[in-house]
Amino acid sequence: MFSSRLPDALGPNALAAAVDRLRTSGTPFIDLTVTNPTASSVGIPYPSSILSALSSSSALQYTPEPFGMAIARDAVSREYARQGSRVPSNRIVLTSSSSEAYALLFKLLCDSGDEVLIPQPSYPLFDLLSRLEDVRAVPYRLEEHAGWSIDRASVERALSAKTRAILVVSPNNPTGSIISREDSAWLAGVASARGIAIIADEVFADYRLSINSDTIIDSPIIDALNFRLGGLSKSAGLPQVKLGWIAVDGPDALVAAALERLELICDTYLSVATPVQVAAASLIEGGAAVRAAILARMRQNLGTLKTLVAGRSDVTLLEPSAGWSVVIRVPATEPEEQMVLRLLNDRHVLVHPGYFFDFAREAFLVMSLLPEESVFAEGAARVLAR
Repeated sequence: MFSSRLPDALGPNALAAAVDRLRTSGTPFIDLTVTNPTASSVGIPYPSSILSALSSSSALQYTPEPFGMAIARDAVSREYARQGSRVPSNRIVLTSSSSEAYALLFKLLCDSGDEVLIPQPSYPLFDLLSRLEDVRAVPYRLEEHAGWSIDRASVERALSAKTRAILVVSPNNPTGSIISREDSAWLAGVASARGIAIIADEVFADYRLSINSDTIIDSPIIDALNFRLGGLSKSAGLPQVKLGWIAVDGPDALVAAALERLELICDTYLSVATPVQVAAASLIEGGAAVRAAILARMRQNLGTLKTLVAGRSDVTLLEPSAGWSVVIRVPATEPEEQMVLRLLNDRHVLVHPGYFFDFAREAFLVMSLLPEESVFAEGAARVLAR
């Protein structure tokens, strides 16, 4: 009766089940996996008026635009300019989320059974997003040698006649790595030569933990058709208002052809609500204070973790350049799943195992840098006490 694009097993995994048991029993635990900046337990200060523009009477008039209202796309264009990148508003497509952006782009680029290359380790949602569009996700590796870089041989092995796009996540989630200029230029050459597109997820671009890092924003891809993803969920800490965007770039003829086809797809759905488009400029402006508070929190917690691991030979901090997460390598004395379950049940602290993000080997633990400072310090101390 149901689509084969959905997973066969929909039940909770062992870690999720253990979390449910603790919550049901009322047992408190420290959650070092939280990624919702609006959660009361996180304590990020928000301006009291930040959502007031959503009540503008201008939103009562519905003026559907496939790519979104001009005033909203102009605001996003100015946001790119703030980041040091020139993106004309007529090359910006508004979406309700990054996930929807991926769905639109897979519809644009792929037929049933076509392939997109996805990085590993990285966010685990790509397999499901591609599967829902009847597209096959083929992994390529990131390798860690005093910093993360693209394993170019793995990209070349993954490419096939069915490849339609290469996904880049920069800054990466969870490694916090930023694609180098050299890797960016190499990928652009590969994509241009094969006539495939690059999809660059840049949602964490504002959260540089190291000020000396290159970023894909500083070195735009001009030789291949490319799509850059951003949104208010991360840039302004507003996941609940549901506004994302795609910036389309590359050779003019390819950009024009892509926009023509995207217009038809977007006109079919018209998913972005009018109030958030009317309020976009105000939300982006108000989000600056939230962004600054989140970045300060990230840097504080990363500094705390550095202090905790200093001088230890059994724990390696894989220091992130940007983003909301941090990865530590620990001795592989037991399977990662058993390790995180033991931490949850015995130490009452929740972290992600590395295999959630398709790390090539064990043992890695992934922690969010978002929790309140004292909570993060206590939780990290419990993890390291193991």
